[in-house]
Amino acid sequence: MQAAQPTSDFDVPALAPDFGPEVLHPKGAHLDAVAVSAWFGTNKVLERVSLSMSPGTVTALIGPSGCGKSTFLRILNRMHEMVPIAKLAGQVRLDGKDIYAPGQRLTETRKRIGMVFQKPNPFPTMSIGENVTAGLKLTGVRLGKSDRDALIERSLSRAGLWTEVKDRLGNAGGALSGGQQQRLCIARSLAVDPDVLLMDEPCSALDPTSTFRVEQTIAELRSEVTVVIVTHNMQQAARVSQQCAFFLAAQGTPGGIVEAGPTTKIFSAPEDPRTEDYVNGRFG
Repeated sequence: MQAAQPTSDFDVPALAPDFGPEVLHPKGAHLDAVAVSAWFGTNKVLERVSLSMSPGTVTALIGPSGCGKSTFLRILNRMHEMVPIAKLAGQVRLDGKDIYAPGQRLTETRKRIGMVFQKPNPFPTMSIGENVTAGLKLTGVRLGKSDRDALIERSLSRAGLWTEVKDRLGNAGGALSGGQQQRLCIARSLAVDPDVLLMDEPCSALDPTSTFRVEQTIAELRSEVTVVIVTHNMQQAARVSQQCAFFLAAQGTPGGIVEAGPTTKIFSAPEDPRTEDYVNGRFG
């Protein structure tokens, strides 16, 4: 799918008719947050957030800084619990099973729910090929050379990077451009065949051309994985997502979802005036 070239963050987005073709038989998994609240120490940062994220759909989390979007994203693959003072209430269900339930293995959750961060973070001393397969070691998967080579090609192709790097797989991943590094990180996440891919502002440090290529990759991936993306760029949210959730935190109160629904509705006919003000750049 060809996306429009990025413009400024707060131009009123020109909505695509259907955000690309409908995905009739999507892969991926249903991911449901049910009454999720979160704390850092005694500071409550999220208040009873519920959101359903479906296969074949890119869900964009939008809202001003400090409203809990990135915290919510990290809760979705159990990164929140890595902070010693962090606490959590509620459930996160992956195909109906709570990932925080007793007996649920952290490594299995991370295998099924991948994460791409704001700043590209390839392993600088590893080659491009080694970066792609790095996650397999953590999950205990061993492959022969032919299977490994096929996985590297498939993962890089899914991330839209194969044709650019296929002749230099032995070169250091850290030597790639910023946009290529981010797509390498996407390929690394895809190599373990996740059901869900979480993306925390994946284009915020990229130039417009690299942003365009990452957005193309997201559009192509949505038939294969359930995608959830945090973005502050309203144009990007309008281009890449089919569902939006608008987060907001009033001064001194925890963040929560003001309004969620189809992207076309959130941008063209929101129910809450605060949503309309935000997507039109009147605050945030």
